[in-house]
Amino acid sequence: MTTFAPQQARTEAPVPAPGTQDALTVVREPGKPALVQTPPLSTMAEATAWLNARRSEIQTELHRSGAVMLRGLPVTDAATFAQARDALIAERAGYKEKATPRTDFGEGVFSSTDLPAAQPIRLHNENSYTLDFPGVLLFGCVTAPETGGATTVGDMRRALALLPPELVARFEKAGWLLVRNYSDLAGMPWRKAFSSDEPAGAEEYCDAHSIGYEWLDEETLRTRQLRSAIITHPVTGERVWFNHFAFWNARSLDEDVREVLVETFGADGLPFDTRLGDGTALTDAEVDAVNDAYAAVTVRESWQAGDLMLVDNILCAHGRESYTGARKILVAMGEPIPLSDCSPTVAPSTHPYGM
Repeated sequence: MTTFAPQQARTEAPVPAPGTQDALTVVREPGKPALVQTPPLSTMAEATAWLNARRSEIQTELHRSGAVMLRGLPVTDAATFAQARDALIAERAGYKEKATPRTDFGEGVFSSTDLPAAQPIRLHNENSYTLDFPGVLLFGCVTAPETGGATTVGDMRRALALLPPELVARFEKAGWLLVRNYSDLAGMPWRKAFSSDEPAGAEEYCDAHSIGYEWLDEETLRTRQLRSAIITHPVTGERVWFNHFAFWNARSLDEDVREVLVETFGADGLPFDTRLGDGTALTDAEVDAVNDAYAAVTVRESWQAGDLMLVDNILCAHGRESYTGARKILVAMGEPIPLSDCSPTVAPSTHPYGM
């Protein structure tokens, strides 16, 4: 298993540019993602030409660090962000089995999330519960918040190494189980999540994507899906912790929020909940151990207008700090990867374990 020495000081490491004499300078500081300061680029034509020329080097650094922030680009709106996306990402990826509200700006560009500013978002890998998922995410800052609001990132190779070995072994064998309750009262309505106005459309999607389902009434859908908690990056060959287990576990909710949800919907009616793949509920201490690993690997950098951050969605999880003031962060998803290409330790299934 790969081990990582803690960073002790700021370093500047050149990444060799194939066929050229100069190199991309990457700044690495403790507690921050890798950062590249771009040269002065006054137009998007100049910016996209530079990104295209440096794309291979940026990709090399992305596989090394998991996330790379690019600072100094003239990205000012959804259109210029899309131009930068097209210079960095070869193939767009869709947003499936939707879980949070987003604004769609067209051309595969979305708001990062429309959740309230006061609500922090824990680290997670985008669409870890789907049968194919974005291999790469691109975030871009149009308007920086007054305070807070960083898009946090964390290396999931390191997180896996930090978890208790016995807990890793259990997840490796059993996987993780996700239960969702879709309704108009809490969470995401099934029509939005599955992009269908008819129950048959949601059922067809579930049947095709190894998701078990039952209708509790005409408007309330419950689904169950068993997924691998540990996968292998198809390019680097590294094993990573890749799931939403702690993110959506009831233990991770604020206590007051959890009490209200349980009182309103019952313990089995929460919008999201998770268990070990064999249906076992983990102890509070075991869920806390997963969240502690996330906390230990979390790094952050405050947004500046024009910043981009490229994230390898398998190697690196992402989240969001709470913030004040206006904040406009865009996101695009790309380079879709089938789960089957990632050596899952557990096959995806509609396993009907109850909650």
